[in-house]
This record gives sequence, structure tokens and C-alpha cells, in this order.
Amino acid sequence: MGAGKFGRRRGVVAVGTAAIMAVGAVLAVPALAETPGESPAARAAHAQPLAAGTPCTVTARACVDLDSQRAWLMRDGAIVRGPVPIASGGNGEETPIGHSLRVYRKDKDHLSQESRLPDGRPAPMPWSVFFQDGGIAFHSGDPARSSAGCIHLEPADAEAWFNDLQIGDQVQVVRASEEKAARTPAS
Repeated sequence: MGAGKFGRRRGVVAVGTAAIMAVGAVLAVPALAETPGESPAARAAHAQPLAAGTPCTVTARACVDLDSQRAWLMRDGAIVRGPVPIASGGNGEETPIGHSLRVYRKDKDHLSQESRLPDGRPAPMPWSVFFQDGGIAFHSGDPARSSAGCIHLEPADAEAWFNDLQIGDQVQVVRASEEKAARTPAS
């Protein structure tokens, strides 16, 4: 009875594992097939007018153009600060593109648990405004040096972003060239 009992359990586990793998494969297919330009958020953004002088829509409160390495603060579709120079992610740690990112946390005196100083202490990231999973934030940093996915701003700009942006505000991180192409009618 012992061998038969374990044999049935192995069969049930194998069938259950196969079912989970099959469901995972089915769920993964749409994510792989969908490009950033075809996402529902991108489609919705492309239906909105652009804020004058930016590659982002009038609904954004913060706009980042990865092509030009510039950013803007906006209110009601109008620029209130910018363009300002930024440094985005690089070296395999690119800043994620998104049309409907949201500010979800702010920390004036944030210390990074991912980035460390040469002596091993957590790196300071003052005026942090987090808007993407994985700890991606606007923060004070050298706009001449790429980040690990965050947006580096000059200290005065980082403080302005921190003071102006509120939890829930929309952030758009785009490539102006891709936005222009997505809005150009097909010939």
C-alpha cells in the first residue's frame, strides 16, 4: 500500500505542477506580446494632448524625456519648472518607461539600501520621490552621472520635485522620439 499511495501523490503533484506551469505560460504570453507602445496606458496617453514644450501629456505632473535627459514639473498641463537636466539609469539598470506611473512615497532624507558609499554606508538620496516599483525615484544626484534606474536632479531641482509632487501624482517617463512616432499618422 505504501508504494501505491506515494505513486498517486507523485501523480497528483505532477499534474498540479503541470497545470500551474500551463496557466503561467498562458498568462505570460500577453505580457510578452505587448510592447510598451501598445500598452493600455500608452494608448490612453496618446489620446491625450501633449503639454506644450514637453513629450508628455497634459495629465502628467512630472515628465521625463530619456532622449534629451530633461525633466519638467507640470500643473494642469502647464510647465511650472523645467526643462532641467537629469541623469537616468544606465549600464544595464535603465530607468523604466511608463505613461501612468504614480508617486507612492516621499523621503526627504532617504538612505539607499541598494547603493553604498565606498566605506559601505548606505548612499544618501536626499529629496527622494518614489514613482516606480524597485525603488525608482527622483532624487538629488549628479545629473552628469547615470543612476541605477533613478532620476538624478540637481539639489535645488530635487527639492522642488519633492515639495511640489504629492502621493498619487502622475509621472510619465518617455522617449520623445517614440512618442512622436506613436502620434504620427500612418501614411
